[in-house]
Amino acid sequence: MSTLSLESLYLKEDEHPSSSLEDEWDTDLEADEREKSKQDTSTAGVYLQACKLVSVVPVSYLIRNLGTSTMTLNHHGIGPLGAKALAIALVTDMHINTLELADNHLLAEGAKYLVESLKANFTIQHMDLSNNHLQSAGAECVAKMLLDNISIKSLKLSGNGFTEDDPKFFADALASNYRIKELDLSHNKFSGRGGEHLGQMLANNEGLEVLDLSWNHLRMKGAVAFCAGLKVNITLKHLDLSWNGFGNEGALSLGEALKFNNTLVHLNLNNNRITNEGVGMLCKGLEANDTLRVLLLEYNSLTVEGALALVNVVKNTPRTALEEINISNVLVNENFVQLLELTCQEHPSLDVQYGGVGGFIAKKPPKRLDPMKVIQDYLDQRKLRLWDFFRNIDKDGTMQVPVADFRKAVQQSSIPLDRYQIEELIQRLDRDRTGMVDYRGLADTRKQMMRDHRRQLRKVESRQKKEKQKSDRILKTFQSAVEAVTPHSSMVISPGGAKEDSGSGPQHFSATPLSSWHHIVMSNSSRYSVTNLSSEHVHLPMLGGHHRPSSSPAMRSYSQPNLLDDSPRYAAGKPISAQGRHSDPEVDHSKLSSTANHLTRSRPALNAKQPAAKIKTKKVKKKKSKKRVDKGSQNPTQTVK
Repeated sequence: MSTLSLESLYLKEDEHPSSSLEDEWDTDLEADEREKSKQDTSTAGVYLQACKLVSVVPVSYLIRNLGTSTMTLNHHGIGPLGAKALAIALVTDMHINTLELADNHLLAEGAKYLVESLKANFTIQHMDLSNNHLQSAGAECVAKMLLDNISIKSLKLSGNGFTEDDPKFFADALASNYRIKELDLSHNKFSGRGGEHLGQMLANNEGLEVLDLSWNHLRMKGAVAFCAGLKVNITLKHLDLSWNGFGNEGALSLGEALKFNNTLVHLNLNNNRITNEGVGMLCKGLEANDTLRVLLLEYNSLTVEGALALVNVVKNTPRTALEEINISNVLVNENFVQLLELTCQEHPSLDVQYGGVGGFIAKKPPKRLDPMKVIQDYLDQRKLRLWDFFRNIDKDGTMQVPVADFRKAVQQSSIPLDRYQIEELIQRLDRDRTGMVDYRGLADTRKQMMRDHRRQLRKVESRQKKEKQKSDRILKTFQSAVEAVTPHSSMVISPGGAKEDSGSGPQHFSATPLSSWHHIVMSNSSRYSVTNLSSEHVHLPMLGGHHRPSSSPAMRSYSQPNLLDDSPRYAAGKPISAQGRHSDPEVDHSKLSSTANHLTRSRPALNAKQPAAKIKTKKVKKKKSKKRVDKGSQNPTQTVK
């Protein structure tokens, strides 16, 4: 049907340019323009007319990208009729090399139309038909296409609902088709009989290199039958069996297969219900295998015993090719870490990814230097360029180095890098985890390193600036508190007399010996009313180590100079302040009231005569205080001068 539709379209296209020949005076320029327009719109015109014929809406993305080698039409909702229109257009297109049609609900009918177009199209080499609900009828149709097609090299059929017996179609097709290299049959429903058919496919095929069977139901008998075919396969390099539930029986069969298979390089066994016992069986096959490089065992029921068994296999097998082991969900102990360090010394290319060290609180990892900076310093000391170092490793000149070769070359060189720094460097140079270190992006990595260094310096400067601002705020707050506590004008009353100096401003007191005692003085004024003094309860410091109550906010504490026996005696009318000796003829000790004397108390003398006099003074002060309080109540306006 598609051929007839195509012929009708060709006829319509032939009718269109014939009408333009009526005018014989057209120039060569106009003829060239018509020819160019015809070439540009030939495939697009065929597609538009095919869409009109089958009554579907054209995909504008396809029209815009005609002429490119990769056509990505995933998630466009094309459907079976849209696939028919596309198939008609593909017959005339000779540019598309990769065709991606995942998740378009093509069904088996749409697959039939596309298969018909591939009989005439020999340029498409990679096709993706995943998640299109092809079912068993679609599997049979695609398998028949593989019998005759000579151009398809990669085919993805993931998530199409293939059942137990559908792998038989692919086994029959691939028994004679050696051109297809990659096949994706993941997310289907293969189990017991499916495993048998897939094992037969591997045993008979001699061209397949990559096979993805993840997210199927290959268990027990299906797993054992599949491994029997893997045992005799001679071409498969990359095998993905994750999320299948192989179990220990499957691990035992895989161990037997690995003893004889000498081509498999990458094996993915993530989440397959394999325990320590299964790993032990698998290790027996690893002892005899010398080609497997990558082994993924993540999300299995392994403990540190299984992890130790895997590392011991590498350590005790000199010819092993294992370079990467992934057990990232397994907690290990110190014995494992020490064994791994010893093994890495003998096998520098080994990389084991584990979950962490259990049994104690993890220590903070030591701070390591940037590996790029270490390499740069190494080359600077030897006056070499950074590019020369990688060119010495890349002997083929492809500007790409396998990760294993790069790791081994760096570890065998004299560059002071440990295992962790090498892994960090590999992650920088292979960000997409392709397995190849592309040193063409080394300049960008170097620039990124310099940007990171500058960013780190800015962070340090910002942190130091914030700490300085914080300390300044604390100091400013402390100074404000001191200023709030320190009075601007003070009055100090000593046992011999008092001084009032209102003209000289606030009195600043110098430091005094540690043997001095504190006195309580009133602040903010040098004159006080008798009423305030009599009504306020003043608490004086007690001698002899008794408890001293906290003073009120209106009272301040200052130091009094030493009153030693050998110190010079001064007249009673000439008191001594904390700053030294002062004399003021206007102020006399006789003018001071007993209330003022009641506010002060001198320190006890160091001789034997002073305590007796002090006791008498205390008694006199009490009597005078009582009399003064009575007088103050009669005459409240009297002030102290």
